[in-house]
Amino acid sequence: MARGTRASGNRRSVLTVAGGAAVLAAGGLYAAGLAAGDVPDGTRVRGVEIGGMSRPEAQRTLDRELPGTFAAPLTLRIGDRVEEAEPAALGLSVDTAATAGSAVSDSLDPVSVVGRLFSAENREIEPVIRVDEQKNRAAIARLAAAAERKVRDGAISFENGRAAAVTPVTGTSLVKDRAEDVLRDGYGRADRSPVVMPVKQTAPRTDRAETERAMNDFAVPAMSGPVTLTLDGRAVTIGPSALGRHLAMTPGAGGRLAPSLDAKGLLNDPEVSAQMREVAQSPRDAELGLDGDRVVVTRQARVGHQVDARDFGKAVLPLLTREGAARTGGIPAKVVQPEFTGESARSLGIKEKVSSFTVEFPTAPYRVTNIARAVERIDGSVVLPGKEWSFDRTVGERTKENGFVDGIMINDGQYVKSPGGGVSAVATTMFNAVFFAGVKPVEYGAHSFYIERYPEGREATVAWGTLDLRWLNDSGNAVYVKAESTDTSVTISFLGTKKYDEVRATKGPRTHVKEPGTRKGSGPECEAQTPLEGFDVTVGRHFVKDGREVGRENFTTHYTPRDEVVCAPEKPAPGKGADEPKAAAEDADATEPQ
Repeated sequence: MARGTRASGNRRSVLTVAGGAAVLAAGGLYAAGLAAGDVPDGTRVRGVEIGGMSRPEAQRTLDRELPGTFAAPLTLRIGDRVEEAEPAALGLSVDTAATAGSAVSDSLDPVSVVGRLFSAENREIEPVIRVDEQKNRAAIARLAAAAERKVRDGAISFENGRAAAVTPVTGTSLVKDRAEDVLRDGYGRADRSPVVMPVKQTAPRTDRAETERAMNDFAVPAMSGPVTLTLDGRAVTIGPSALGRHLAMTPGAGGRLAPSLDAKGLLNDPEVSAQMREVAQSPRDAELGLDGDRVVVTRQARVGHQVDARDFGKAVLPLLTREGAARTGGIPAKVVQPEFTGESARSLGIKEKVSSFTVEFPTAPYRVTNIARAVERIDGSVVLPGKEWSFDRTVGERTKENGFVDGIMINDGQYVKSPGGGVSAVATTMFNAVFFAGVKPVEYGAHSFYIERYPEGREATVAWGTLDLRWLNDSGNAVYVKAESTDTSVTISFLGTKKYDEVRATKGPRTHVKEPGTRKGSGPECEAQTPLEGFDVTVGRHFVKDGREVGRENFTTHYTPRDEVVCAPEKPAPGKGADEPKAAAEDADATEPQ
């Protein structure tokens, strides 16, 4: 029993010694594992061996070995564009400290520590990529701007009589919110293959095939030659250049290109409008004149044609795809009758001269121009019974846009320059034609001071927006106004049916005479004028029928004195003589009020 106990004790001792030795051995291995380094053996970063190294050693090794691999430019594919970019410009680099840190095993577990001594397998660590956010955002913005391409539909353009296809373009834009991740991942890839950037593409509505179809089916035939349209045997020829200026092809449903024609623009095109004026003429009223005192038609009326732009376009468009003689068609037009014909004159009682008056004036370029322009607008006026005629409504505002030039008129009792100066000669002539026709004046006014070449108390002036010349046709028949002018005179005649056998004028003496004063002026706007007394005068209008006076009315006019205006000479510039006096200051012919 004692022997057995001793044996058992010996075995325990041996086991204890053996266990202690094992513990000592394991402890030694653990210590050796800890002493073996921070990075497990067999660890590599892109082929760079860092196994068994401490973290600082691993970082220094990576700093030395990796830059050559990661400094190479990246190839970027953005849609169908390819470009190269330096990683640094993209804000990309390798973080060697973080990479070394990711390779270190931080576990203190004995199994893991001792395992480092016997591990022989390769361990590949991915590099840690650092992103400079500011540089990266700027680079992505630049790439986005370079990649941006607007979508463009296939189209057809027309220029100089030729058709050209506009190539369709697929729209491309960089998807910026995904670009950073794609750049970082592409930079970190081992194969260094091109980085395909994320893009959004927008396909055109009209593709190349549709563009080619439109060219072949419409555009090329449309430009193959002129088209001809006729009206009453007269032709209008429209060449490809004019057609092309107003043709377009625009995408409709499904992106299909359809032709459209700006018919209004084509009608107004100089190449076409000149021909259309000859072919589709406006209606023309008859013109009347006198053979002695008998009214005759001096120019016959003419029917006109009105062409609607929409109908014109509908006539032209189908011809564009035809060939040869088939490119001819008619002009759709509406017949427009003249308002006044020879038959109209007879039916309206326009058969004789009712009155006529002529005013003579000294010739001056501005006066000739303005009087002729007013006469042009007055001539041929037809005033029906009971209707009113207006100078302003008929002649319009006397502006440069309406064909009038600067002349001399009266303002605040003094001559000044203004557009339309001189037309008071027409107003005075009209007033006297009204006076002797025996029709009723409605609105009229004399000049502020007397103008010697007009009859006292029987003259009129006009001022746009302030003073008009209006009369009412109370003769019982229509009145045709015949107006004409020369470089020295203006004549207005009323043609109709006489209401009176004669209208006579009488004039009383000047009363309330007032002497003029003297005023001085200076500067380029000053207009000299001679003095004339102011006065009142009464003119009588006597209506005679069947040899006896059947009516009488008086017209009293007040004229203010016309002060003398003396213009001071302008001071001569240094080194120059005194200016010549202005012609208007010395030439009485140039002192014409409106």
